[in-house]
Amino acid sequence: MSEHPVFDGVLVIDKPAGVSSAMAVERVRRDLRIDRAGHGGTLDPIATGVLPICLGAGTKLAQFLLAEDKAYLAEGVLGVETDTLDRTGRVVAERPGIAVTRDALAAALAAHLGDQTQIPPMYSAIKQGGVRLYDRARAGEEVERAPRQIRIDRLELVAFEPPRFRIAIACSKGTYVRSLIADLGTAVAAGAHLAELRRVRSGRFRLEQAVTLDRLGEAELVPPEQALELERVTVPRALVAPVLSGVQLPAATWDVKASQFQILDESWRLLAVAHTEAGRTVYDRVFPELVRTGSPRTAGRGSGARGA
Repeated sequence: MSEHPVFDGVLVIDKPAGVSSAMAVERVRRDLRIDRAGHGGTLDPIATGVLPICLGAGTKLAQFLLAEDKAYLAEGVLGVETDTLDRTGRVVAERPGIAVTRDALAAALAAHLGDQTQIPPMYSAIKQGGVRLYDRARAGEEVERAPRQIRIDRLELVAFEPPRFRIAIACSKGTYVRSLIADLGTAVAAGAHLAELRRVRSGRFRLEQAVTLDRLGEAELVPPEQALELERVTVPRALVAPVLSGVQLPAATWDVKASQFQILDESWRLLAVAHTEAGRTVYDRVFPELVRTGSPRTAGRGSGARGA
């Protein structure tokens, strides 16, 4: 039997710059003395802000958190391009004499709204031929990357003090803000790179509820049933066992409009995430451990955590 406390849910961390997402997860795992932890959406080391960290049975939520929309505040620098598309890279081009107007930048922002394709940067964790792109880039390779479908819902210019500009972004999963900044620089014929990036929202998690790594003892654990932006349906006690056993109940069992939804019991505990297909219920994930165990609702010292 493990001597470590059991936590099931999500902690919302305000990740600092210079720390990778994996390092943040390891810090939480060590300081809270937990066995299972993983993040719900990578942030580059230079980025700060909202990083959901899934604990215990909550690690099953990671795949759904990754798929949710995000929002950022980003600062770009016009006139300088780097190989990594951000401030950490080697300068590959400079155009100090090009003047960019607010109107020109605003027009470029408007042109990048909506559904579109985006080519991932070479310095990314995507694997190609079994090798991560950033490893190929560091070896001096440049390989062709397939464009990916993304969606940008908001691009607002919130500050413009040339050569720097700051924008607010709301976008779909898989959007590379570094690439977006570089594309905006190309659109105004000046080039640009990302200087600062702060994620202010990931799914339903917002910066206001995030805690820093040195304040983990004060963190509130978000219960699994409150973590996802999916429609919920509550089932009577008679259906709890069939759901947890993966019985493919008729689609008509659920009065839902969404393609994917959460199933909860009458005590508001998450039983499963599911969707319907060919008139039957298909379970994407089931959570029997949430019914069997009573998990702490906070990660503070009163729930068995030790201070950071």
